[in-house]
Amino acid sequence: MTESPPRAWAEIDLAALKQNLHFARERSGQEVMAVIKAGAYGHGLIEVAKALDSEKLPFLGVANAGEARQLFDSGIQTRPYILGATLPAEREEIAARGWTPCLCSFEEMEHFDRLGQNKPVEAHLALDTGMGRGGFLPDQLGSALEKLKSCSGIKLTGIGSHLPVADEDPEFTQSQFELFDSLTETIPKQSEPFHIHLGNSAGFLNYQSRSTNLIRPGLLLYGISPLLEHQSLIQPVMSLKSRVSVVNDLPAGHGVSYGRTLLKRDSKTAVLGLGYGDGYPRALSGKNTQVLINGTLCPLLGRVTMDQIIVDVTDLQDCQAGDEAILFGKDLLVSDLAEKAGTIAWELLTQITPRVKRIYR
Repeated sequence: MTESPPRAWAEIDLAALKQNLHFARERSGQEVMAVIKAGAYGHGLIEVAKALDSEKLPFLGVANAGEARQLFDSGIQTRPYILGATLPAEREEIAARGWTPCLCSFEEMEHFDRLGQNKPVEAHLALDTGMGRGGFLPDQLGSALEKLKSCSGIKLTGIGSHLPVADEDPEFTQSQFELFDSLTETIPKQSEPFHIHLGNSAGFLNYQSRSTNLIRPGLLLYGISPLLEHQSLIQPVMSLKSRVSVVNDLPAGHGVSYGRTLLKRDSKTAVLGLGYGDGYPRALSGKNTQVLINGTLCPLLGRVTMDQIIVDVTDLQDCQAGDEAILFGKDLLVSDLAEKAGTIAWELLTQITPRVKRIYR
């Protein structure tokens, strides 16, 4: 008995992933921390990490110790960097495994100092230059550096901050770069290499820093630019696909899906085997959403349901059960779909559920 194919799947183009990484390196002229938190933005944490592990990156950016542990258990050699403050219960494992935390508070600093007495913990210092999510404020930097001098269990190997509006507010972001550069230029480099980082995807695309030597792209690595004018320079990595399960001929006035959207003409409709249970947003209902079937854009009809959607294939010359449908990908950007749904590409990618099989190319 052969295994039946999935009704919905995501094709992950690892060659495009590496091409986008190459673009980030060339464009910035800096080292790259590849941000692979949240299951590599829905693309698959381990498979993406394996693809990047041979790229000689200094870090893979993860959200917590659990994600770092998955990399460790899978034999990934690139060092995990914990993005954001750590929980007290995470720190012993982080110190023991040699992962890199970013220090966001004096309490973290004191705890890691105790944990690193036998082998110093290599850590970065987090500065809060406007995000308000953690790290030392600019007027606390001197005290933090002074405190670190007495922490024999910590080896400071870098400093970073985060941009909250790099894709929205150029004036504030430029002032943030100026502040960060002016602060980091006063810090004596305590190790070699010493990583200084601020730029996320939008940050390194549109702004220049005097001091940074490391960027932290996330969305851009997966082929979606947070700034539309740069989209042509990168390649989307994920294509979300489904299959036609049945084609129906329905008369004008017939209802479609929950809520009974009434057909305005005699229509040929195709049912696709995915819905909001797969992460395809219900908010796309009634938003002039389209899917691509046999090279033709076909309108979504009625409401998105948990496991199925219905599309209008009246204008297709041929459509039958088993035909492939593209929900987003290289020719139908997830960022455009997210805008219709009233959300952002980051959320749409990360909410693609586990029952959508990932297929790696």
